[in-house]
Amino acid sequence: MSAVTHDAPLVIIGAGPIGLAAAAHAQGRGLPTVVLEAGEGPAAAVREWGHVRLFSSWNELVDPAAEALLTRAGWQRPDPASYPTGNEWVDAYLAPLAAALDATGEVDVRLGHRVVGVAKQGRDRLVDSGREDAPFTVHVRTPAGIHLLTAAAVIDASGTWGGPNPLGGDGLPAPGERENADRITYGIPDFTDAATRARYGGKRVLVAGRGASAQNSLVGLTSLAAEAPGTEIVWVLRRPGVDDAFGGGDNDQLEARGALGKRAQAAVASGPVQTVTGFRTAVVEKDSGDSGRLVVAGLDGRRIEVDEVVVVTGFRPDLTVLDEVRLDLDPVLSAPTKLAPLIDPNVHSCGTVYPHGAAELAQPEQGLYLAGMKSYGRAPSFLALTGFEQTRSIVAAIDGDLEAAARVDLVLPESGVCGGSGVFDGQPTEASGGACCAPSDQLLTIGGERGSTCG
Repeated sequence: MSAVTHDAPLVIIGAGPIGLAAAAHAQGRGLPTVVLEAGEGPAAAVREWGHVRLFSSWNELVDPAAEALLTRAGWQRPDPASYPTGNEWVDAYLAPLAAALDATGEVDVRLGHRVVGVAKQGRDRLVDSGREDAPFTVHVRTPAGIHLLTAAAVIDASGTWGGPNPLGGDGLPAPGERENADRITYGIPDFTDAATRARYGGKRVLVAGRGASAQNSLVGLTSLAAEAPGTEIVWVLRRPGVDDAFGGGDNDQLEARGALGKRAQAAVASGPVQTVTGFRTAVVEKDSGDSGRLVVAGLDGRRIEVDEVVVVTGFRPDLTVLDEVRLDLDPVLSAPTKLAPLIDPNVHSCGTVYPHGAAELAQPEQGLYLAGMKSYGRAPSFLALTGFEQTRSIVAAIDGDLEAAARVDLVLPESGVCGGSGVFDGQPTEASGGACCAPSDQLLTIGGERGSTCG
């Protein structure tokens, strides 16, 4: 039987696509649930990359339990074959879902509530005595101050959008990177925005990274260069070459990914793009002369002068809020140890990850689970459908329905469609298929480079 009660509800961290899906499954099982969202609106992280069109079609972006709840409220599903932008995903699905959940009376969606810590009540990480039976204490920063919330179970679906990988070549911010943050953007700029176009037009811009988000940035900047004379792009990669940087093109089993790669390859071939390979950033500093530019220096001594920097090198999870609970995470990916071999990016893309659930995502603290992009740690390719299956299984386990938790209900499409950074709004869609992605080298989170963030 479930230990979840009104006095000790299920607490879900994050009101993004996966957090709200978990809440829909909990509502369907009658579990009192509190959803804590740091932003001022649901799916706030998705809003931050709302200009990006997802690779996933609507057919892969709606959780079944959420759809059942919304349909009862009169909601109509968008065209299953169309591809929404992040903003359209929020407006047409995620915001209505948050409102429908809140209206049930069984789910309390609290906006502007940032979780700053999770612990076992009255026990730090060292204490064994009584730990298994103690509820969780969730420390929440609210508009009125820090509030403590008792929880029987916790699902952390807060994603990775707030943790972009740095420009520095050794995984830490390079000296001068933080000091020059006003000239550095993490994620895909919105080139449909006039202020963004003015910022980059006529400038020398460094793009660091490879994958879908880098490709999108290159396409956007070369398009801008056609309108703004003097725009130059320096594309920096850590790898020694670009042979596999554009995907498989026409041979790519994921058509949309191949189409984006072909556009990026054409943009690099025809546009004002200088490609620099084997480059790992050591220092970012202001030019000592009168140019006003930044100098990005490599570990090998090479120096690149630019006006602006776009960093699309991936995302990582923020685990600081879980410092006082016991975790079992892979030392490389920062993903649950049982999940890590299934999502290792050296072996898998999002389409080859076997559906998984509570058994792979559970942590040593009974009732604590990582879900969504947060569960993937530093692995880039996340699939929205996989996240929905995660939440179905996790909530069943929390409710004591171990048979349902162990069952696999998901059949992945052969194309392995995943929510990620697709084309910009207004760009032609050259293929009907979907593609893998992840924030940065990926996106999303279900959608995000970020967007990568699909949630």
